[in-house]
Amino acid sequence: YDPAGDGLFIDYDEGLPAAMARTREALATPSAAPIFEATFERDGLLVRADVLERGSGVSRLVEVKASTSVKPEHVVDCAIQSWVLDATPARPKSVALAHVDNSFVYQGDGRYEGLLVEQDLTEDIAPLREQVPAWVRTARHVLAGPEPAAAIGTRCWTPYECPFQGHCWRDVEHSVADLPGIGKRLDQLLAEGHYDLRELPEELVTTPEQRRVWRAVQRGTAELSLAARQELKAFGFPRFFLDFETISFAVPRWAGTRPYQQVPFQWSLHVEGARGRLAHEEFLDLSGGMPARAVAESLLEATRGRGPVFMYTAFERMCLRTLASFCPDLRDGLEALADRLVDLLPIAKRHYYHPAMRGSWSIKKLLPTIAPELDYAALGAVQEGGAAQQAYVEAIDPGTTPARRDEIRRDLLAYCGQDTLAMVAVARYLEGRS
Repeated sequence: YDPAGDGLFIDYDEGLPAAMARTREALATPSAAPIFEATFERDGLLVRADVLERGSGVSRLVEVKASTSVKPEHVVDCAIQSWVLDATPARPKSVALAHVDNSFVYQGDGRYEGLLVEQDLTEDIAPLREQVPAWVRTARHVLAGPEPAAAIGTRCWTPYECPFQGHCWRDVEHSVADLPGIGKRLDQLLAEGHYDLRELPEELVTTPEQRRVWRAVQRGTAELSLAARQELKAFGFPRFFLDFETISFAVPRWAGTRPYQQVPFQWSLHVEGARGRLAHEEFLDLSGGMPARAVAESLLEATRGRGPVFMYTAFERMCLRTLASFCPDLRDGLEALADRLVDLLPIAKRHYYHPAMRGSWSIKKLLPTIAPELDYAALGAVQEGGAAQQAYVEAIDPGTTPARRDEIRRDLLAYCGQDTLAMVAVARYLEGRS
């Protein structure tokens, strides 16, 4: 948006009045340079315009989204911004939304033309702009009044998860939303007055998984099907337990990569022998270079031989496909490894539930119910995947000190190793072994 590099960024660190004053000053200065994060207010409604392009006395508003498509809420956002700017000297003649094109492939040459694609929304927002004053009045009324009587249901997750869920659902210890596969039927159950699983009639519970959850909640104890043992006994030894950590840059850094492409930079592998003995191998690349080949070669070496390779969710399968795309000479070995993958998640979901899981079979929800000693909170700064990505970015930054990089390395290795050890615990529990 600013090839010449002479655009102006409106800093918000000094607060709203300073940002608005800086915006007015910029607009009063003759220039064709774009303004980034220009700050405006109208009738108490504050907006910060991502890009305000200026040229020949005509301005154009460009709202930039990190998503890979235009969504309905984006159109509303642009309508609101346009309405606010319409009462200012920056009144835009056109409004566009730019989003990431996930088919863009970076060539490694520092050129990013095509990373963002634009869609002109000038006509689309015209009817919505007329509704903004009414929206503002409604918002003021809500703010001035008591807590609104908002019905709970699927709307609490659409289009994004509402941050007030914990407040609105506070009186429901075991929500009917915890039933697996409930989908839009949730609204029907709530409309009929069914909120808590403990009070839900059995005849309204339909699938085997839902019935297992319902029974566990009624009894207040875990339920484990003996069929899990039979299912897992079909897999021989040695057993491999694999977990990847990946990085997904919105703006690709390595040649041949796309926006948001998950590129593995680390793996952990626990190997269990027939007598239960565990061995552990791991790999982590913090060089900052493209890690795919080093990750793939080291993993193929560690998984030589035969035996099932357990994962938790299908994420590891996707990672192997990604590695194969970057290392075509290793494709056969990576595809053979993918053929050995066994997903523990559906096995756990078919056969186990504990009321403390609250409707989730994520390994971090399941693990405390079977192996509380494996506590993620006892780890260092990296305790979940998002933190692992942030730690990786910090570690490969040239400005990071060697001591800090070593600290990050320890945290990343501990976190990824915990993930595979957790899978070992889950598999042993489902099979009835300690």
